[in-house]
Amino acid sequence: MARLIAARLAQMAVLLALLSFAAYMLIGLMPGDPVDLAIMADPRLTAADAARLRALHGLDQPLLARYGAWALAVLHGEFGFSRLYARPAAAVLWPALGSTLVLLAASLSLAILVGVGLGALAALRPRLAPFVEALALLGQAVPTFWLGMLLIILFAVDLGWLPAGGEADAPGLLAALRFLALPVATLAIANLAAYARHSAAALETALREPWIRSARARGASEEQVLWRHAAPNAAVPVLTIAALDAGALVSGALVTETVFARPGMGKLIYDAVMGNDYNLALLALLLTAAVTVLSGLAADLAQRALDPRLRDA
Repeated sequence: MARLIAARLAQMAVLLALLSFAAYMLIGLMPGDPVDLAIMADPRLTAADAARLRALHGLDQPLLARYGAWALAVLHGEFGFSRLYARPAAAVLWPALGSTLVLLAASLSLAILVGVGLGALAALRPRLAPFVEALALLGQAVPTFWLGMLLIILFAVDLGWLPAGGEADAPGLLAALRFLALPVATLAIANLAAYARHSAAALETALREPWIRSARARGASEEQVLWRHAAPNAAVPVLTIAALDAGALVSGALVTETVFARPGMGKLIYDAVMGNDYNLALLALLLTAAVTVLSGLAADLAQRALDPRLRDA
């Protein structure tokens, strides 16, 4: 297990280094730079002013030298400033990551809970399998932005039970849950289809295995057979999907965060790119990649804990 963790951490370091190099090169080769934007914003800046600004920020150096200086600063924990927010980049990144991780954890937990429950229902009651399949396909087909707006119209506008968006101003768990309810429900409904279909298929396969017949012969109830014997063996594909979803949702929740006006990583990356805040965009991209890789590592460790056959793989 320790060897697996060490190997994955080494792979993550190499991946982040390559990703940072490729992203920095692509950004550096784009036309224009922050000094050009400053000149467009303030026509009073002269060519001499622009040259001094480029020298001050190292923009007059070759691209490889600039990348080396940036990477060395990041390794020393110096993340620089965000041009768009006029604040240290770390002060902008961490609150956005925290907001997205809360949304991610809540929506994934709800999607897995409901999806695996529907999959178990389909596996134990084959007559209900078409109904579960139809619900899964419906949840997968509904556009996220449309579902979010429908939930806002129903629960915020018509019924007035929940806020339409934003974050809680007052401290307290209840206030935070009220603002989380609609975006969590939107993401959970959009993602539970995969869990329902894969868990149903995996459970159906596991329930036909010889050890299941042995457990039933020993007098185990259907609930014990399902949750104690079949579910651990069927959990491996579900964990794989959860790891992929975790990485996608960290950066891909842009639509939901925009609909519900939640400041998160998806919206932050979009605003940084559109606002030419290259330093913030690059750091947010690397942070998203790190969360994605760590999610995959966590899924692998959980799979090995559930299935002893994978521990020596």
